[in-house]
Amino acid sequence: MNVRPQEMPRNEFYRLLVHTVAPRPIAWVSTVDREGVPNLAPYSFFNVLSATPPLLGFCPGMRTAALREEMGSGVKDSLRNARETGEFVVNVVTYELGEAMNLSSGDYDAAVSEFDVAKLATRPSTIVKPPQVAGSPVSFECKVFEVLQFGNEIQGGSLIIGEILCVHLEESALREGRVDCRQLDLIGRLGGLGYCRTNERFDMVRPPRPPKAE
Repeated sequence: MNVRPQEMPRNEFYRLLVHTVAPRPIAWVSTVDREGVPNLAPYSFFNVLSATPPLLGFCPGMRTAALREEMGSGVKDSLRNARETGEFVVNVVTYELGEAMNLSSGDYDAAVSEFDVAKLATRPSTIVKPPQVAGSPVSFECKVFEVLQFGNEIQGGSLIIGEILCVHLEESALREGRVDCRQLDLIGRLGGLGYCRTNERFDMVRPPRPPKAE
């Protein structure tokens, strides 16, 4: 079976993508608006983009037509805030924080802080204004490097690229002064309502470089 995106309904192709490009890491993005009201929302279209320069990116899609009409805008708060202030924080999501992360994914009015909705304590950032999720073992303080817009206001989206300015590491994430992924019980996003845990893993040694031909 072969399928082409242009020959499928948008929702069906979206479902194909999220069920096959998985598991996906989750960026729990905290921002503030111009008045300082904090916002917190999870995004699973997310990854590290570069180590030098240190860049990561996440993609907030547009709101559905019904929500756009109800809320007066198709632009999600994370995107608007990042554009207006030039800053955001990406917090990683552990299994313990999963329920709170899910609560923060709701479509709330911009005046509502998801930190309050999910009853989450905050931790001040070192350089940027948006607060961190106090329970998250790793938080990336970022300034906006570039925002790429694609599609249109109905079916489009954006890629927000951030330059990492500072990384907060809790002692619980460290072993002998270095990050130990075995200490991080992170969760990943699957399709539909599905998530997975990363506490089950295995190692594979990369093949050696083949000898040069003489």
